[in-house]
Amino acid sequence: METIHILHTNDLHSHFENWPRMRRFLLAHQAAYRQKGETVLTFDIGDAMDRSHPLTEATDGQINTTLLNQIGYDGVTIGNNEGIGNSHAQLEHLYDHANFPVLLANLYEQSTNTLAKFAQPYRIITTDQGTRIAVVGLTAPFFLTYRPNGWDPVTISEEMPQLLAQIEGQYDVLVLLSHLGLTTDQWLAEHYPEIDVICGAHTHHLLKDGLMVNQTLLTAAEKYGHYIGDITLTLDANHRPVDRKARTVLTADLPEEAADEAEIAGYLAQGHAQLAAQVVADLPEALPIATIGESPMMTAGLKAIEAATQTEAAVLNTGLFLGGLEPGLVTKDDLQSQLPHPMHLIKVTLKGYDLWRLVLEMEKNRLFLRKFPIKGMSFRGKIFGDIVYDGITVDMTLRRAFWHGQEIAPEASYTLTTVDHYLFIPFFPTIEIVGETEIMFPDFLRNAVATYLTQKYPV
Repeated sequence: METIHILHTNDLHSHFENWPRMRRFLLAHQAAYRQKGETVLTFDIGDAMDRSHPLTEATDGQINTTLLNQIGYDGVTIGNNEGIGNSHAQLEHLYDHANFPVLLANLYEQSTNTLAKFAQPYRIITTDQGTRIAVVGLTAPFFLTYRPNGWDPVTISEEMPQLLAQIEGQYDVLVLLSHLGLTTDQWLAEHYPEIDVICGAHTHHLLKDGLMVNQTLLTAAEKYGHYIGDITLTLDANHRPVDRKARTVLTADLPEEAADEAEIAGYLAQGHAQLAAQVVADLPEALPIATIGESPMMTAGLKAIEAATQTEAAVLNTGLFLGGLEPGLVTKDDLQSQLPHPMHLIKVTLKGYDLWRLVLEMEKNRLFLRKFPIKGMSFRGKIFGDIVYDGITVDMTLRRAFWHGQEIAPEASYTLTTVDHYLFIPFFPTIEIVGETEIMFPDFLRNAVATYLTQKYPV
């Protein structure tokens, strides 16, 4: 009989406050299992980085690779925060100094139709007792957001048969690193009995003791480093699993050490300092943000995204702005704190009738959204807030909408700018259903605001 342990992490999202305890647990358990003569493998399942943390933003995610290097991971895959939260060039070089392989089988260079250069589709690991473990990595194929950034993701149903054919006969145990979400993991377990273990991520689900779906063990450790996963496989003489167990360890229950607080604070201080050194504008007066309605900061934000996309109208919500800007020098740190969301701009082109419908959708949801808490889909604030237009007005009494004072013509074409968040949340379906949408890469909302302020209020 052979025992194999798999330690796994996922969806850390740059929550470095949990990292010291996670690191100690992983390193200690690696050492303990090896001392017993048992195989131990360690994997991360993506979204280790999140640009809402100032040091991740300041280093383009290099700090995250540096921290992952401390563990000795046997493989990582990427999540959407690595794949979409970086420009094409930033992702290409994110792992230049990694001491681990990036396992990713379904992301291709658009220009060459070849696998991303930083990745390999799978890895075969052979234990001391001769068991061959194939480890495959897959990430969620978001076509709308990957393709404008120069990548071509491949669907799981298309990639899996090719992968399995490629590695057939080369493994005894098959492990999938899946940044695909629980529903897809369950579908994979039902359709591909070859998979022994799926280490899951993306939907931030917790499978506290794992979940057996047919013959496949599904595992997942929630988000933000709240949990660490620990799988134990027992193999027979033919190198096949006869027992599979999973557990998750609550990081908050792990002991702290005296140096932890200083380490965690140091990551924040370094990030703030590096961003604060980059001055973008000199404001002659404050730009406050109002909770409801128009304000100087909202006006600047709307004009900024119009300028960035060369459009005549824009829509934003007040909850995006976590504060206003004070008079004087404005730095990238100020904008990172104000607009921490990894959101890209989108240009949405609609026929007049559809634009009218979109405006009425927004008006229908306005009061509901003012205090509605939003989580995920790139939002890093608290509530959605109020909807504010530039270039668009509406008379709800008459149910009429206007474009720069002229009533919207049903058959005319109009293009407005907003953030990609509006494409993903369920409140404005017209954008996805009939909108001609262009996602603007590589900059985020805060970059557009920075450029606008630099031009209007130069240092």
